[in-house]
Amino acid sequence: MVEKVIATPATLELIEFLKKKYGPALMFHQSGGCCDNSAANCYLPTDLTIGPYDELLGEIGGCPFYISKSQYEYWKHTQLIIDVIEGTGGTFSLEGPEGKAFHTRSRLFTDEEWAELQAAGRV
Repeated sequence: MVEKVIATPATLELIEFLKKKYGPALMFHQSGGCCDNSAANCYLPTDLTIGPYDELLGEIGGCPFYISKSQYEYWKHTQLIIDVIEGTGGTFSLEGPEGKAFHTRSRLFTDEEWAELQAAGRV
């Protein structure tokens, strides 16, 4: 099955660290810009309200990953690859105090992957 969002090993390691620090219930939301640029932000479920204009892309490290539906329209042809970089990125995401930042990379789906997503009604 084609995944719309995946995580690098460094990301999975950081997620596990954050789960130990904050508890197992974490969630991600792909920022649409502004203060945190276009970064994947990690939150406690009580820190952000997911609404009808958000799209669940999948899970990384056992945590749900959301993006706004309007932003998804621009990115739907790509697989989001969540990585970690050194730095303090945004101030809203849980990894900031650790001197790390989640970083979103992307790649276009292949024609075969896109066809699979369409056939499964996942576009």
